[in-house]
Amino acid sequence: MDWQKGESSNNVEVDSGGGGPRFGGGRGMSLGGILIMAILGWIFFKNPLALLDQGGTQSDASTQTAVPAQVDPQQKEFVSKILGSTEKTWGDIFAANGKTYVDPKLELFSGGVSTACGAASTAVGPFYCPGDQKVYLDLAFFQELQDRFHASGDFARAYVIAHEVGHHVQKLIGVFDQVDAARRQGAPMDGADGLSVRQELQADCFAGVWANRTQQRLQWLQPGDVESALNAASQIGDDTLQQQAQGRVVPDSFTHGTSAQRVKWFKAGFNSGDMGQCNTFAGEP
Repeated sequence: MDWQKGESSNNVEVDSGGGGPRFGGGRGMSLGGILIMAILGWIFFKNPLALLDQGGTQSDASTQTAVPAQVDPQQKEFVSKILGSTEKTWGDIFAANGKTYVDPKLELFSGGVSTACGAASTAVGPFYCPGDQKVYLDLAFFQELQDRFHASGDFARAYVIAHEVGHHVQKLIGVFDQVDAARRQGAPMDGADGLSVRQELQADCFAGVWANRTQQRLQWLQPGDVESALNAASQIGDDTLQQQAQGRVVPDSFTHGTSAQRVKWFKAGFNSGDMGQCNTFAGEP
């Protein structure tokens, strides 16, 4: 992936570590609180693209101490280029539909961080907080993505960022509010057919849309790049993670979708480049 071709973003921030983890006080946490408790109820491991994606109060942040993020300049540049490419892509898509895209911020942190959704630790993995419209990323996750989940390559890392930005798109188009309203009316959040799975799969599809549109504009992908992203999506499916961690699969506790579903929906976005093809809330997810 020739990521240097990407447009740089001015919205990457580096956490100073001064805020430290805090507890409680989260805003709009109904979705995230349920999601986090469900995931933590599985076992003692994290879903790398889960936990605070929906926004929530992370209760285990006390195990980590926020410290000034030590960010390699090249890694920061990579993140800036990927985020900048999402800004360009979604800005164009929104403009074509008569809307204005509001860029999210992306904060790099180490150990722990305070957010409008509550405290979070490195154990959370990358996440999006709708309360402050920020993506949070500890760059140590990229190494874990390679070592633990055997998903290497720049495009696999770019997919992680694009997935979280996909949640920001959902925030802007009202998906978060719609899911919350459905939840309050009794719709199930967790499980193979739950709203959490459908919302996460849509973020995967939006990541695919970004990949399609950005490739058309920049021609920056190289042989094997798409496969690396699909492999990353496959490695972090609920069924794969549960099988690795506890030796069995519990569909009732799914929150992000199976490996096959995550690949399916990323490909739906990538093959079409059309966010209209990302309605994961209709029919089978």
